[in-house]
Amino acid sequence: MSSKLDVVLGLQWGDEGKGKIVDALAARYPAVARFQGGPNAGHSLHFEGKSFVVRSIPSGIFRDGSVNIIGSGVVLDPVTFKEECASVSAMGIEPKGRIVISKKAHLILPTHKLLDAAYEAAAGKGKIGSTLKGIGPTYTDKVGRHGLRVGDILSPDFKGRFAKLKERHHRLLDDLGFEYDPTHGEAEWMDAVEFLKEFELVDCEYLVDKWLASGKPILAEGAQGSMLDVDFGSYPFVTSSSTTVGGVCTGLGLAPSKVGKVFGIFKAYCTRVGSGPFPTELFDETGEELRRIGHEYGAVTGRPRRCGWLDLVALKYTSMIDGVTDLIMMKSDCLDDFDTIKICTSYKVNGVETDQVPFDIAAEIEPVYTEFPGWKKDITGARSESELPKEFMDYVKFVEDYIGVPVSVISVGPDREATIKR
Repeated sequence: MSSKLDVVLGLQWGDEGKGKIVDALAARYPAVARFQGGPNAGHSLHFEGKSFVVRSIPSGIFRDGSVNIIGSGVVLDPVTFKEECASVSAMGIEPKGRIVISKKAHLILPTHKLLDAAYEAAAGKGKIGSTLKGIGPTYTDKVGRHGLRVGDILSPDFKGRFAKLKERHHRLLDDLGFEYDPTHGEAEWMDAVEFLKEFELVDCEYLVDKWLASGKPILAEGAQGSMLDVDFGSYPFVTSSSTTVGGVCTGLGLAPSKVGKVFGIFKAYCTRVGSGPFPTELFDETGEELRRIGHEYGAVTGRPRRCGWLDLVALKYTSMIDGVTDLIMMKSDCLDDFDTIKICTSYKVNGVETDQVPFDIAAEIEPVYTEFPGWKKDITGARSESELPKEFMDYVKFVEDYIGVPVSVISVGPDREATIKR
């Protein structure tokens, strides 16, 4: 009997805590797959008193017996990948036996990073807030049919193809008036390409189909969040890939009928990194307190995250698009000390109230809040629903009723054990 592929997606602007949940769920799945994004996404894992951050490697890497698939929709930086593998090896885990890489995944070149920096510099005040990891320019080359893929490294004329694309990038950089070293990072990159050849390079779509047909379930892991989707997010302040459930199909070569459960992850409040609209953002002491309690700094960049109250208008929107079957609430404990907690339940857009996310991100959006009494109790030690205060469970029920999807998992701390399954 064939199995389904289940999906873990972030429902906000990224940084929801997907890494912890994938790590916790991975014990049920013989394979974990990344289907989009690149090394700008850092998934933080905490267990056995230690903390780890993975960027391109799927979060199942720390589970014995788990096969970790880097899918076709991913853009891969060989240098960053090699560094990640060294970190994993230092923990006593051999990545070469646990990771397979799609031949159709696109490669991030050193010149992609230069282009990223050049485009941001040229944007002036209109900066997107790029992490400068070369993600956008790599996806641009992919869509423009200029890119290099992982499978190309096996071609006898690979260096010629590399040189052709590099020269194209140099022309673009020259046109932008950007100063650069023409050999920047090239030797290290080529060395990392040789390292890639030591891994099993696969036809991802066939592997996934065979795996599911043999009755082995797969867990797909998204990067960033649904509000950063290139089509349905807060465009143009988005990432360059499909972060919603549709990206699972295109990023792994999977038929929609083979998608099973969709686990939608959200924080009990909201955060965002970089530029772009954020209706519930707090600019006061409450926002600072959320940042401090939640340690809200980027796992890859270290940038302070913008913080605000939970936005149910956006959350219902992404739950609809993603077909979420189970909600997972993260960082619930970060609200332990607040006297009053607010949830945005509608917007006033140019003075007109609505429960829909508007097309025009430049519109004047005023959040309309519903207030709740805080539970004023440390819930980090709770390991069952019965140990959680009534005020907190009222908060959870309100979210469930508004979205129309059950909250099946509640996280009350960063460690694996601090996870309550309902």
